[in-house]
Amino acid sequence: MIRAVIVDDEVSAVKSLQWEINAFCPWIEVCATYLTPLEALKGIDLIKPDCVFLDIEMPQMDGFQLLHSLKFRNFELIFTTAYDNYALQAFKENAVDYLLKPIDSDDLKIAAERVLDRKKNNRLGEQLRNIMQDMRKQPASKKIPLSFVDKTIYVSSEDIMYCKSDGNYTEVYMEGGKKEVLSKKIKEVEALIDNPSFYRSHHSFLVNLDCVSEFIKSDGQYLILRDGSNIPVSRSKKAHLLELLGT
Repeated sequence: MIRAVIVDDEVSAVKSLQWEINAFCPWIEVCATYLTPLEALKGIDLIKPDCVFLDIEMPQMDGFQLLHSLKFRNFELIFTTAYDNYALQAFKENAVDYLLKPIDSDDLKIAAERVLDRKKNNRLGEQLRNIMQDMRKQPASKKIPLSFVDKTIYVSSEDIMYCKSDGNYTEVYMEGGKKEVLSKKIKEVEALIDNPSFYRSHHSFLVNLDCVSEFIKSDGQYLILRDGSNIPVSRSKKAHLLELLGT
């Protein structure tokens, strides 16, 4: 049997996937389901499953941030996502298993059979180790294209201090006080930056943790950056943010 856990913030998605697994993949036992990444962090390290079905877009932290925070990674990973976007091409190129919602039973069986094969051949976790190595190899200083109507500018991720959501637009604040406004939602900008040093401390703010100088826990809790900027921190993000900052 394959011992699996499901991590997804939508109850309906968890129930649907669990039903599909029970109906079409009898060799998989779902040991636990988690609706929040913080619960999943503790549960995965405790249960040590053979396989994790992991949603990408979640509050508190996304699937990639969860992977970075885990201690136990000796499992097969199957991403689940409703977004047929930039990430899927990267998954295909790196042979990463993923299921596009609504999940097709045939796609599920194919991915689940791969997990069973890897367990039989003592290769559990090999794929995830390769993914994490590739993520670490990605240079933090890669140039990020910020496209406007009349121009495209290229900046390094370390030059960006934080981003602030303004509806369908995002304000990008850089070293030296320069600000650019993009006609993209903040989650799209987060995907564009694609750097583990950046964290959604609040639904409207994406902050470069390398720029943080203080964490003020009183007066509503907020971060102070090295340029003096104050960045709010959601209550739900506090615990994980403190972990990332090594506090």
